[in-house]
Amino acid sequence: MKLILIGTTLILSFLSTSSLSTEYIYRDLMANTLPSAKCEIQSKAEETARKPYKMKRYSKRFCQTQGYGWGLEEITKNGKIACNECTSNKSLKKCYIKDVIVKCKRIKLGTVGMLPGQG
Repeated sequence: MKLILIGTTLILSFLSTSSLSTEYIYRDLMANTLPSAKCEIQSKAEETARKPYKMKRYSKRFCQTQGYGWGLEEITKNGKIACNECTSNKSLKKCYIKDVIVKCKRIKLGTVGMLPGQG
């Protein structure tokens, strides 16, 4: 008898709670990474620009520039490599990634994790 009472109580308490779902706002951004600090030969400069660590770090920064609470959801398009000549030596280059597209997300106001009207 006690087992049935406890089971019924647990089922009713589980069903009576509201669904906790978080809604997000999404935004796509296009930006460029910064060129490396030092001048290198073309192949080495392109390799430095393509490093996954650099891409991930700049992608997070792109979303954070939107304001508090914005985070990286995914990198939609990796972009393409562009290089600039160095002023001291024309044979050396500084490369960066151009037209990177990222998808950023933020918790929608009034959903789980935030108070209504607070943002």
